[in-house]
Amino acid sequence: MPSHFTIIGNYISPYVRKVLVCMELKGQAYEIDPITPFVGDDRFSALSPLRRIPVLIEGDMVLNDSSVICQYLEDRFPTPSLYPADIAQRAKARWLEEYCDTHLANVLVWKLFYQKAVLRHIFHEDADDAMVEHARSVEIPAALDYLESQLPEEGFVFGDLSIADISIASYFRTASFVRYVIDAARWPRMAALVARTQALPVFQRLAHWEDTMLRLPVTEQRAALQVAGAPLTSWTMGTHAPRKGLARME
Repeated sequence: MPSHFTIIGNYISPYVRKVLVCMELKGQAYEIDPITPFVGDDRFSALSPLRRIPVLIEGDMVLNDSSVICQYLEDRFPTPSLYPADIAQRAKARWLEEYCDTHLANVLVWKLFYQKAVLRHIFHEDADDAMVEHARSVEIPAALDYLESQLPEEGFVFGDLSIADISIASYFRTASFVRYVIDAARWPRMAALVARTQALPVFQRLAHWEDTMLRLPVTEQRAALQVAGAPLTSWTMGTHAPRKGLARME
């Protein structure tokens, strides 16, 4: 009997994107309730006690945290493998995924995208310009310097596409929504890796849904996705009153 997966989480989130890329590459269909964590109702809080996305639901099973979900999908559907076979490379791939989910998330999502997009369009607050400038001029370049040192001259990180490439490309896709572009002259390997990964058909399919909703108010996003044919759930845990809380989009 085919699996029935439900994802709770917004297409724009890098954490959600990472999970959806893995699901699609493994040929697994899903329905999605494309809410941001900031508008999740009490049912969402019960499923995600830290009020984070994505959440994966399969029958009575509920999984939180994008890395946990991706590892579950890898164990459940081992082909195609998205983790290197070599144990040392597999450990490094998990480290790069963790680096993305923690440090890149901090500087690209919380100090850039959250400040420039979420605060303005969801909470109607001004960005902390000093935080944004420090992230752009100091913290993001330092992260790019590190990642550049970890990459081969060409191709994916470990030869074949892996969770490391997917994670890196997912975060810089979200950063691009607030017009952040990697300087290819300064970080050529990173720029090439991100461009190569985001050009894959699976990223392009998701980009269609992202672009459909990107510039719309949160209250209009679901309707636009429905018209565009996105695989939506018949229900939503979204509300119209945003709250900050503990939300981190993992």
